[in-house]
Amino acid sequence: MTIRALVWGENVHEHENATVGALYPDGMHGTIAAALRADGIEAETAILQEPEHGLADERLARTDVLLWWGHKAHGRVEDAVVERVQRHVWQGMGLLVLHSGHFSKIFKRLMGTPCSLTWREAGERERVWTVNPNHPIAAGLPPFFELEQSEMYGEPFAVPEPSETVFLSWYQGGEVFRSGMTWQRGGGRIFYFAPGHEVYPLYHDPNVQRVLGNAVRWAHNPAPRWTGIEQAPNRPVDQAPEPIEARGPSLHKAGEAGYR
Repeated sequence: MTIRALVWGENVHEHENATVGALYPDGMHGTIAAALRADGIEAETAILQEPEHGLADERLARTDVLLWWGHKAHGRVEDAVVERVQRHVWQGMGLLVLHSGHFSKIFKRLMGTPCSLTWREAGERERVWTVNPNHPIAAGLPPFFELEQSEMYGEPFAVPEPSETVFLSWYQGGEVFRSGMTWQRGGGRIFYFAPGHEVYPLYHDPNVQRVLGNAVRWAHNPAPRWTGIEQAPNRPVDQAPEPIEARGPSLHKAGEAGYR
């Protein structure tokens, strides 16, 4: 079964920072998409600077899993596009939120929390522990793998209690962080993965690439989209499964839309 992934990138640091540009001449989004294609996943890219940020409704409708990387320009993402992405996640599109995407509008909206954390940019070693080895996202990964240089993300991480914690990271400075977690929102599966700071070659790492490929397959929902999930229709008396008669007063006429 073909899985259609769309890798969304902010595409700012690649052009403003020489280190990032050298590491990712095709953009982080391009590197991630190429790794997914090498893993047998159909992957395209979209960037902030495109019309509608490359996330038109018809494009999202044919996307199975959206990957999101943002950092410097969270505020430049249009609210209408965020609401559109949220609706598609509710309907069943998978979402992978990467690294500093924890502060993206879409992640905070879906989590309903600040999504804040502690951090340090010191190029320290990160040891990523696979704490849920039987999870599909952990398939083919060792008990732990190390990233020689990474940005520290530390607890407390202000997100809702996850459905599953797949990875836990330890950093050279001593902090720990729940670096790979899953949630479900409506019909859509969500995975957050922390490693991915732009000044280090983390998206070239084979283990990081394996995590992303596994996560795309896990987040893919082959069922038809749950269209209309956000609606709340008024079901008239004559459409009740069992015969009933209306009793007493009512604010609404039969079939009339409710207040929103």
